[in-house]
Parts: sequence; structure tokens; C-alpha cells
Amino acid sequence: MPKNAYEIIRTLMKSCLNAVGFDLIRTNKLSQFNLCGLKSLHIKTIIDVGANQGQFVRSMSAHFPQAKFFCFEPLPEAYAVLQNWANGRQDSVRMFNLALGNQDGEAQMFFHRDFSPSSSLLANTITGEKLFPATKNQERMTVKVLTLDHALQNTKLEDNILIKLDVQGYEDRVLEGGKEMFSKAIACILEISLDSLYDGQADFRELYTQLDQMNYRYAGNLDQVHAQDGHVIYLDAVFVRKDVNLCHG
Repeated sequence: MPKNAYEIIRTLMKSCLNAVGFDLIRTNKLSQFNLCGLKSLHIKTIIDVGANQGQFVRSMSAHFPQAKFFCFEPLPEAYAVLQNWANGRQDSVRMFNLALGNQDGEAQMFFHRDFSPSSSLLANTITGEKLFPATKNQERMTVKVLTLDHALQNTKLEDNILIKLDVQGYEDRVLEGGKEMFSKAIACILEISLDSLYDGQADFRELYTQLDQMNYRYAGNLDQVHAQDGHVIYLDAVFVRKDVNLCHG
């Protein structure tokens, strides 16, 4: 096909995709955008806080097949599904049926029966329930809580650690209780709500400041969820240590 004809077709396809919110990227350029450069870091250990049924670790195991996974999930039903998947992974997955926070003990968790991934140690806001009606059907349950540093204090971890936090507004407490572990990691992924979805949740500015003080820099978003009016409700933000070069790992 003549080059000019190819470019015309490509331009038309790109325009059509852009009109519905998608883009057209050459496959040989995809690696530049893959995981915001995290694949260049040769991750060997992944700590998944708020693992639910294993959605994140299943995806990451494809990107980092040699990595060891440490998964934290307090909800019994979600934990059982995750455990069933982990049983076929030999020794590459270690699981913890507990929540993480800034102190050890027990806490009341709001279990969202119709959509368990949104369950939190924090109560819903009116805004959150309007945006996500499935969160209204909930019940309280008592869960065990440890700090991240305490939970892994006697655990030997391989280098190049990635930590993912998806704890529905409780991220600042997990960071506070995991300072030692975050000092050992080279990158982290945080789900951050821009709308007020939970009472007492940490906002982007607070989390950015907290991570900046822990020697991390903001490196972009893996994904973000929009409301019907187009504004961003929450996003998955990537932070890397300030001394880490994503171009060379």
C-alpha cells in the first residue's frame, strides 16, 4: 500500500477512535506506555494490599512471571477466591487474611455485599453512594488489622519491590504503618479517589506529600475512572523512588 494511502487510512481510523474516547498507537511503541515504565524495573517482589479476589496479582503475574507475591485481603469470601487461585501458583504467592493500617488491633469493616472491591474501613459518603449505588448494600464485620511493617517484619523479600495499595481511602494509614517497607521498595501504585467517596479519606495532595517525604515522585497514571459528566472520580497513580531511572531501571 502506498505510504500516503496508509497515512490517510490511519488518520481516518484515529479520528474515529478519538471520537469515542480511544486512541491508535503503533504496536512497536506500546512498551513506552506499558505500566508507566515499571516493566523496566525488573520487579521481583509485589506486595498487594487490598487484593480482593486477585484481580491485580493475576494481571501482574503475566508481566512479572518470576515475581513473588504477598497479598493482603481481609474479606473472607474474596480471600477464599484468591486462595483458590494462589493454590495453583506453587510457592510464588503468600497470603494474609487481614487488613493493614497504622496500628495493630481490630477494626470494623464496611463490607459492600453487591460489590466487595469497594468495601472499606471507612464509611461511605453520600457522594460515594450516589456515584456507586451498589455500595449501599453493606454490613459491618470485625477484621484483624496490622501495620505493613509488622506483618512482614520477619519475611525475607527479594529486591526490586513494588507495593500496590487499593484500600478505599485508607492509603495514608497504610503508608504510615509501612514506612520501613516503603523505604525498601522502588515503586508503588495507589488507587486515589479525587471525589470524596469515604469519610476521612486521604486526598491526592495529602498522599503526594506523604510519598514525597518518603522519597517518592509521581510518575503518572495507569488508569482512571470517569463520571458521566467526564470528571475523574478515582485513578491508579504510580510513584517511583526519586533515585530510580525508569528509562534504564
